[in-house]
Amino acid sequence: MTHAARMLRFLRLLILQESFSLLLCTALSAVFPHAVMSQEQIMIGYDGHAGFQGPIWATKDLGLLEKNGLTGELILIPGSARGMAALISGSVPFIQGSATAPLAAFVRGGDVAVIAAALNKFPFSVVVRKELKSPADLIGKKFGILNFGGSNDLAVSLALKEWNIPRSAVTILASGGAPERLAALTSGVIDATVLSPPETVAAARAGLRILANLSDLNASFPQTLIMARRSFVTSKRDTVKGFVRAYSEGIFEFKTHREKAIKVYAERLKQKDLNVLEETYSYYSPKFSLPPRVDRGGLNNALDLVRQTGDVKGEVNLAQFVDESIIDELEREGFYKKFADRRGKK
Repeated sequence: MTHAARMLRFLRLLILQESFSLLLCTALSAVFPHAVMSQEQIMIGYDGHAGFQGPIWATKDLGLLEKNGLTGELILIPGSARGMAALISGSVPFIQGSATAPLAAFVRGGDVAVIAAALNKFPFSVVVRKELKSPADLIGKKFGILNFGGSNDLAVSLALKEWNIPRSAVTILASGGAPERLAALTSGVIDATVLSPPETVAAARAGLRILANLSDLNASFPQTLIMARRSFVTSKRDTVKGFVRAYSEGIFEFKTHREKAIKVYAERLKQKDLNVLEETYSYYSPKFSLPPRVDRGGLNNALDLVRQTGDVKGEVNLAQFVDESIIDELEREGFYKKFADRRGKK
């Protein structure tokens, strides 16, 4: 199966997840009956357990939704295709995830828009067996990623391009989640993978080599975005504005209050090792964007990946995919200036 065919199969899961959205709505009604029935409350999806999920965790755990007139719950929806199905069906009004799946849904006519972006760089490091000392040593080796068609895949492709290594010179394998890939690397099943803190800390302790930090690449990628239905942004603008305010404040609190952020990480990552928590925080905190605007170059990189499926015909108007009107409004009101002022007083 070709690389493009694998990505096509992955992205077409977006179409196959309609039944999931119905099941999700039923489940949410059982677990959070008032949240589903009441317009005063919101459900927010997110797609995994990694340090780059920090902004939405902080928004919820530091009480910032309530501060901005909202109550809500976070729900883990593993798999970007399922997340998009839940969003587009209306099962959740907001979801935090990366750019590829929502962009694939958008080019198919899906009602989805990016309203904020907390992280516009790849949050990965290339981790290899100790004997590999340079990017050139990857030639002929087995490189494990999460799946084809996602940000792991694109990060590896762009890294190889910057290193002048043909993709065909490396065997790319779908090797599961970060714990599975770390185990496969440690046991020699694969030679390299991409990991994020806290897994990179565990990898270094296991004697593996951190070959490169992909956030240092010239290429950017919108890894941590907030998506909503454009129709929801129009019909529930006050709710969306309150959410963007809360999310922005979550990013600020995360970046400027180390102890609070580490406490959030400890709870959400189920991690007790303070050194791991400190390193995870130090890695991510400076990378989060405020105001949370989307990097357009990164969106073009994501679009290039979606184009390889053959679903994109002609030009794509990315301005229709991004709606930063609420961020613009908050900026005009001086909302973000107060964060700069508070930071200057620290």
